[in-house]
Amino acid sequence: MYSVRRAEDKDITRLLELLVQVDMVHHEGRPDLFKGPATKYNEEELQEILRNDKTPVFVCFDEEGHVWGHAFCIFKQVVGDSVMTDIKTLYIDDICVDERVRGTGVGKALFEYVKSYAKETGSYNITLNVWTCNPGAMKFYENMGLLPQKIGMELIL
Repeated sequence: MYSVRRAEDKDITRLLELLVQVDMVHHEGRPDLFKGPATKYNEEELQEILRNDKTPVFVCFDEEGHVWGHAFCIFKQVVGDSVMTDIKTLYIDDICVDERVRGTGVGKALFEYVKSYAKETGSYNITLNVWTCNPGAMKFYENMGLLPQKIGMELIL
């Protein structure tokens, strides 16, 4: 039903729409931190991101070609650190499923594609951050097999 491919310039308008949805989930959960509605990238920044092999972006689309979700990824690797090993990580910087089709398999298709891509590119692991104000996302990632790696904490003053 759904397919996944590398995002292209023709997807930028749709990516911007989905980025607003991501921002609004965070804004509703933490309006003290997130402005709304907003996008974390503009069109020019997206063009650069899409051309960079270190920041692959994937889109999930249906038979008609309509994009229903995205996954922004970043390759990370610390080399020669005195404490950390030299593993290569594929970090999911942003993942979104259009609110109209959540629960229909778009997220799973995206994540499985990213997982295969990470293996093919020699990554040791996949990492991401998830806000505690987004319990649906937390449950989804747990269902995909992710486990907490570290926990960020705060004290609001």
